Amino acid sequence: MKTEILRLLREREDYVSGQELCGRLSVSRTAVWKIIRQLKEEGYLIEAVQNRGYYLSGGPDLVTREEISSRLNTKWAGHPTVFLNMTDSTNNEAKRLAEAGAAHGTLVVAEFQEAGKGRRGRSWSSQAGTGIWMTIVLKPEFSPSQASMLTLVAAMAVADGIRKATGLKAGIKWPNDIVLAGKKVCGILTEMSSEPDYINHVVVGIGINANLTEFPEELREKATSLLLEGEQPVRRAAVIAAVWEAFELYYDQFLKTADLSLLKPAYESRLLNRDQKVCVLDPVGNWEGIARGIDENGRLLVEPEDGMVQGERLSGEACLRAVDSGEVSVRGVYGYV
Repeated sequence: MKTEILRLLREREDYVSGQELCGRLSVSRTAVWKIIRQLKEEGYLIEAVQNRGYYLSGGPDLVTREEISSRLNTKWAGHPTVFLNMTDSTNNEAKRLAEAGAAHGTLVVAEFQEAGKGRRGRSWSSQAGTGIWMTIVLKPEFSPSQASMLTLVAAMAVADGIRKATGLKAGIKWPNDIVLAGKKVCGILTEMSSEPDYINHVVVGIGINANLTEFPEELREKATSLLLEGEQPVRRAAVIAAVWEAFELYYDQFLKTADLSLLKPAYESRLLNRDQKVCVLDPVGNWEGIARGIDENGRLLVEPEDGMVQGERLSGEACLRAVDSGEVSVRGVYGYV
């Protein structure tokens, strides 16, 4: 009931009468009053005026289940939402829930992670009250070989969610780093449990530097936050809701083909690497070229600087080499992007 009252108060730009709340929720005035009192104790600014009702004028920056659910406008993404004050990592918790039978779309959000994870086993700083740490459980029916593309789907959703909630023009550094002003603001980690021919579950973890005000010296040239770039704190729950609303739309499009063919133009419009000189860090030898976009499987298409592909000098589209994120890394020649 707390979620529904929050949603009704937030949707209305004027007072909502106690009688209307009782009627909409089929509860007593006493029940409504108790919830209003709880919300006030949690820091919500709710004005109560006799003969007018209740008005929500502000509130704390919370990422609780009720706060997120009251903002979500989705059919399945984020339903249900599980909130934890502390966990080892939201990916680990999501995997535990998935193995216990959690439904497709279950969202895990934590205020603090003790062991946040990034790509290639790296740790991820997860300060309480400053970041967004969340993971969604997916139970798709397509082939395990196609699951890695969900990372790019998530990157599009995060870029869009940040733009919608904050107005900041976030872009993507292939394959899934979200970038503002040339610095990383978000990391995405996708993990899968599968058999040779089917997927048990996929978890997509997202960590966003939301209201961080400073970074360790070794990260200051590469990392930033929504607060630092927007010069004001952000409502983390608003960002969370916007991300999953975008993700649901993109995921449903992805399912139509089980590849990125329908999403390719939208992804490339957000791709900061496009038409930029990049260095491909390949185990067999680094090489440089110009990034031209992605293919339908999410691989980065790079035009080698020397025009050589498999020992043969080519030109035009035939010169493009497809780079797989699972095999190599890509960095900018003149900077992070």
